[in-house]
Amino acid sequence: MTPPDYPILPSPTDPRLTRRISGTDHTGAETEISVVEERPLTIFLNRQEIVTAMTIGDYPEYLALGFLRNQGMLLDDDEVTGVDFDEEIETVVVRTARETSYEEKMQKKIRTSGCAVGTVFGNMMEGLEGLALPSAEIRTSWLYALAKEINTTPSLYLEAGAIHGTVLCQRDRPLVYMEDVGRHNAVDKIAGFMFRHGVPAEDKILYTTGRLTSEMVIKTAQMGIPALVSRSGFTAWGVEIARQVGLTLVGRMRGQRFVCLSGEERLLRDADPSAVSEEASKHRRKAAYDG
Repeated sequence: MTPPDYPILPSPTDPRLTRRISGTDHTGAETEISVVEERPLTIFLNRQEIVTAMTIGDYPEYLALGFLRNQGMLLDDDEVTGVDFDEEIETVVVRTARETSYEEKMQKKIRTSGCAVGTVFGNMMEGLEGLALPSAEIRTSWLYALAKEINTTPSLYLEAGAIHGTVLCQRDRPLVYMEDVGRHNAVDKIAGFMFRHGVPAEDKILYTTGRLTSEMVIKTAQMGIPALVSRSGFTAWGVEIARQVGLTLVGRMRGQRFVCLSGEERLLRDADPSAVSEEASKHRRKAAYDG
């Protein structure tokens, strides 16, 4: 298969991200499999320690920038004067020209439903008041093409499992693919990439392998992306927030099928579902696991 022409981040062959571990299978026979690594990453904003996240450890700069941006601790017009990562002590320090202090905000901590226990500081709905997402067109032919390409892309999930992926897309083209043990980390890496490189959001689609929870909807809306798509299912609060902010929310996208529970007005149904092939069995099993 010809490799896709977009960055696959992280690389399934990176020896730091997985480890071979021996065990026995259901018959008692010895076996060896690849297992995803987890390591702590402590994030500082200037002189203030913000959080320690469990992550696979790739692209710590993007993860730190995206986490701070999605927490409202980095502002659109902030000048980032430095992002310093110390691998030995697993710490990343984001430095800004603006003096920052978030002691009061950090007094309120919410543990979210992220697989590696996500953390949100302050009011989860902060920054959504009066938010108006772009009225971009989303073609169903793009969604089918994206699902097919993303689901067959070499990934850490296919190598070792126990991981989620998030992909920034434009029309029918994936741009950046990020994976991590928690879907919140994967989307924060995307947010950090966009913030660092000034990538516009109004014509983008965010694709995730994880569930469409309140946290995922809020992060996508805060990033200014008008559409969030997943092969997995929804939570009621996630749908409620998506409808409140006008986010197009498409889930359970498997083969010919999908369900849109918010933002139907953006969808242009330009593809015949009967012309779309069903998924391979390994992808159906993955969808069942992801919910």
